[in-house]
Amino acid sequence: MIQVFNIHPHLYYGTINLEALARTQGLSAKREIECAGRDMLLRHLVGNESTVRYDDKGKPYLNASRLHISISHSHEKLAIIVNEQEPTGIDIELIRDKVIRIRHKFLSPPELEDAGMEVEKLLVYWSAKETLYKIYGLKEVDFIAHLFIAPFSYTGKGFIYGTIKLGQTEKKFELRYEKTEDYILVIAIKQIA
Repeated sequence: MIQVFNIHPHLYYGTINLEALARTQGLSAKREIECAGRDMLLRHLVGNESTVRYDDKGKPYLNASRLHISISHSHEKLAIIVNEQEPTGIDIELIRDKVIRIRHKFLSPPELEDAGMEVEKLLVYWSAKETLYKIYGLKEVDFIAHLFIAPFSYTGKGFIYGTIKLGQTEKKFELRYEKTEDYILVIAIKQIA
């Protein structure tokens, strides 16, 4: 039901199957299941000392900790990443072809050309931009004008590079993506510039 992955000593993430949790805990309300999954997965990742709070922009943080976290859920999966050194992001998405119909809403012309009509590659782009958005943590971000993903060859698992450009801010990040079961998962590895 829960899987935990260590990337570096200061960077780790976990996933939980919400459907399995709902069955074992006798839960049925969607929000109740998500909150129970979030809390259970956090206990596995950081222990019991902190609870999740949300700032005025909706970005999660731990009330009694300096750890940086990000949370994502899609259908039956919930994922949380913890970074002990810098702001972080994570996104998980169920693989569905709906992304083809909305690709023009989040990809720039060069990104559209690179992604083509490949559903899984389009989802990597979407999840990578969601991950950058979560790192930035403010609402005025335009996915086409402010978030950029360098062209890449999709292989099911790999590293990509993303940039946040907004006003005087320009930050570059190394991201890792992977197909896991029927999902695409993208995590922030580190800021590189």
